[in-house]
Amino acid sequence: MSLDLDPTWLFLSLIPGAIGFVCLVYGKKRGSWPHLVAGALLTVYPYFATGVTSLILVGAAICGGLWLVLRQGW
Repeated sequence: MSLDLDPTWLFLSLIPGAIGFVCLVYGKKRGSWPHLVAGALLTVYPYFATGVTSLILVGAAICGGLWLVLRQGW
């Protein structure tokens, strides 16, 4: 197996990781479990995303899910 490190993927994977870290810290500080869960998912999923498209789509789905949960008043 060869290791293919696409520079675009590497750069884009930093964005959800940073957003996830901020969500984790905010969720821990405020005791908000939706932020903790979304932060953990945003921090971890770039390790498993295989391409730029999956990186963007999964990140958008996690952020959209967090937004929907918070709109419901959780």
